[in-house]
Amino acid sequence: MSAGNSHHAGPDLAAGVVLADLPDGGKLAGHVGDHAVLLVRRGSDVFAVDALCTHYHGPLAEGLVVGDTVRCPWHHACFDLRTGEALRAPALSPLACWSVEQRDGRLFVRGQRAQSEIQPFESSAETPARIVIVGGGAAGFAAAERLRREGYQGDVVMLSNDDAAPVDRPNLSKDYLAGAAPEDWVPLRPESYYAQNGIDLRLQTEVVHIDPLAREIGLADGGRQSYDRLLLATGAEPVRLMIPGADQPHVRSLRSLADCRAIIERAIDARRAVIVGASFIGLEVAAALRARDIEVHVVAPDKRPMERVLGAQIGDFVRALHEQHGVIFHLEETVTAIDGRRVLLSGGGTLEADLVVVGIGVKPRTELAEAAGIRVERGVLVNEYLETSLPGIFAAGDIARWPDPHTGEIIRVEHWVVAQRQGQTAAVNMLGRREKYTAVPFFWTQHYDVPINYVGHAEQWDRIIVEGDIGARDCLLHFNRGNRTLAVASIFRDLNSLQAEVEMEQRIAATADQLK
Repeated sequence: MSAGNSHHAGPDLAAGVVLADLPDGGKLAGHVGDHAVLLVRRGSDVFAVDALCTHYHGPLAEGLVVGDTVRCPWHHACFDLRTGEALRAPALSPLACWSVEQRDGRLFVRGQRAQSEIQPFESSAETPARIVIVGGGAAGFAAAERLRREGYQGDVVMLSNDDAAPVDRPNLSKDYLAGAAPEDWVPLRPESYYAQNGIDLRLQTEVVHIDPLAREIGLADGGRQSYDRLLLATGAEPVRLMIPGADQPHVRSLRSLADCRAIIERAIDARRAVIVGASFIGLEVAAALRARDIEVHVVAPDKRPMERVLGAQIGDFVRALHEQHGVIFHLEETVTAIDGRRVLLSGGGTLEADLVVVGIGVKPRTELAEAAGIRVERGVLVNEYLETSLPGIFAAGDIARWPDPHTGEIIRVEHWVVAQRQGQTAAVNMLGRREKYTAVPFFWTQHYDVPINYVGHAEQWDRIIVEGDIGARDCLLHFNRGNRTLAVASIFRDLNSLQAEVEMEQRIAATADQLK
């Protein structure tokens, strides 16, 4: 998709609009030629930027202006209105900026402004000559990309045990798996990006040892790699189904592009599929396979899907939504064995399946860190700068447990946007910036045409306050402990979700000021 707009939505901004019609803090979506452009007024300043988010092309006119930034309503990317820079993942590419002329009480949008060139990083004696990133997922890629965007000119080495360059993993269980998105949407960047930006990406490379004293990494092929700063972004791996028959070729899990391709290949001739586990991944896979007209059964020990994270009411809604699309649930049951195409259930029943997809959770890949003597407790422990217990070694993404200023707890979160934002923060801190990681956790999940957004983090809550109507797909849920909202989930309440994120950020900032 592109930022072009052949329908010329909104006014022709090149022909001019009345300044007084755009209030302070207001937004106006229009076009310049075939380009969709957004006008934003901040006091006497008026900014013009691309109207669509560079992540999944969300309409920024429906987003939220905060200071001199605009946030996307879909997945909470954030952009600088002055420069167009993508300040916050999941967007990594900037918005184009346009020149605005004010004349005779009117605003005229002229041509695109040239993108600012990246200025070389001002290095010092403390600047690392070589940064090594272990992992080719969300956190690892975001860190490498941010290092180059910061103008860092030292060596960036990225070691990935995957056979594919970094991909947009959320798409693997959604549109791409459903057959609604081409594979060229999946890579985060084209292969040429890495060489052009001096990122030494080494695929199918297994790291087996870290020597913190020598600042070296040992590789499975016997090679060694030195580093000045090291980022561990090893991510998580699917929990395996430890039952008879789980090792058969038609029993798959979903984590990598190769996994997704294997499921798609099996799905071509499959008539029936069994999903083991009612997790986010499991149910997104269920929706994708229903889009391919495959009969889908979901087996899970839970009373309701997603209840542990989203509560009983959303759990019931999600189940009903999937049942409306033909998914058959077998809850409060487990799979005890897979005998060829026969899936045996704990209740004594049997299901036929040409394809079995296992989605029973993931576990952080912390073995490398633990063997190196890094402190590990249900994840790699890091401080507010994402530093581990050993100097010069940082951790980000699914493996990291960090002090969350919002809840006051040490938490670990297995979500894409969190991993990306941590990778970005780790990058600047490896360059010596000392930037605290204070981002409010965010994730989204998509089921058919229904997105669910979640801001904050609530492992336990006392009550859930519901605004709106869940069944009508128009709601905002507050997960409260005491008098405090720890998290907010929403369905088609995008602006409210963004506002909740800002309120949580403001609370964090106020607490920090009090501590000072």
